[in-house]
Amino acid sequence: MVRVRLENVSKYFGRVAAVIDLNIHVRDGEFVALLGPSGCGKTTTLLMIAGIYKPSRGRIFFDDEDVTDLPPKDRNVGMVFQSYALYPHMTVYDNIAFPLKLKKTPKSEIDRKVREVARLLQIEELLDRKPGQLSGGQQQRVALGRALAKEPDVLLLDEPLSNLDAKLRVYMRAELKKLQKELGVTTIYVTHDQVEAMTMADRIAVMNKGRLQQFDAPEVLYNRPANLFVAGFIGSPPMNFVEGSVVERNGEYFFEAGGFKVRLPAELGRIGAERGEVVLGVRPEDLEIYRRDGLGGVEASIYVVEPLGRDSIINVKVDGTVLKILAPAEIRVEPGQTVRIRFKPSRIHLFDKKTGRRLTYS
Repeated sequence: MVRVRLENVSKYFGRVAAVIDLNIHVRDGEFVALLGPSGCGKTTTLLMIAGIYKPSRGRIFFDDEDVTDLPPKDRNVGMVFQSYALYPHMTVYDNIAFPLKLKKTPKSEIDRKVREVARLLQIEELLDRKPGQLSGGQQQRVALGRALAKEPDVLLLDEPLSNLDAKLRVYMRAELKKLQKELGVTTIYVTHDQVEAMTMADRIAVMNKGRLQQFDAPEVLYNRPANLFVAGFIGSPPMNFVEGSVVERNGEYFFEAGGFKVRLPAELGRIGAERGEVVLGVRPEDLEIYRRDGLGGVEASIYVVEPLGRDSIINVKVDGTVLKILAPAEIRVEPGQTVRIRFKPSRIHLFDKKTGRRLTYS
């Protein structure tokens, strides 16, 4: 297996910039997700790694070999597309064997590899069928088997689970992650689904409008987002944001926005006060709701309740701003009811309003 390194890689289609100065280093055997909304450049990046697109600028390395100008056939990558791209007139066996036949692999070796991959993916009984006779999950396994049979140095996956139903998608997430760890193959996975990325990847490259926003482990992205975009894209329900400013009173620091006032930890407040206008961010699970007075916090009115079964998303209004709170289902409230909410001080984030960058302190 190999390391994959992108150095200052950009891709333009005419005047349209699809990817801009991208720098990513994928470790040997690592599972990396490229995550972002539609049009952010993640699939374009994958196709450049595969050799299907050539960068407009920058270089791509596999280990220490510059592969920027190498055609796809010379890169030894395996790729699985969103559509699976199986040949409908071929059996499962022939679909998996196809790339090996192109490489003129001996028949006995082809048979060994096809059956080995089929056993690994638990599709041995499907080898004589054609794609039209398979379910979506089975087709996905066949497409994966075809990519793995050639024993690629790098496995590239372009939203391979998006065509599956919700239950099968959850099952296949676990199966794919387990398989990747068993094989140890360097894997780059494109998705717009942050749950997929968070549950499967060792590290995630979050992209937006062609630019890399942050490249880190899932827990780092969640707990220490680099900017407003990452903070809002990672997490479900998304982080709450309120625009305001930080003021100091008698040695204490407060975030204020109209009638909205929250006390801040001293270190964070000190940095926030230096910046002037800021954006406060807090995740729904880091807000607590109370129905009794005398517990401090901020007064709010219940706007709407979204039951989830085990939990509820309680939408509250504070001085015209709607905040989402993830609360246990046993907390019963009604629209229009007045409550108090408290912020967990250590879980409050502040962002520079102009740059969007998260404010940090040592």
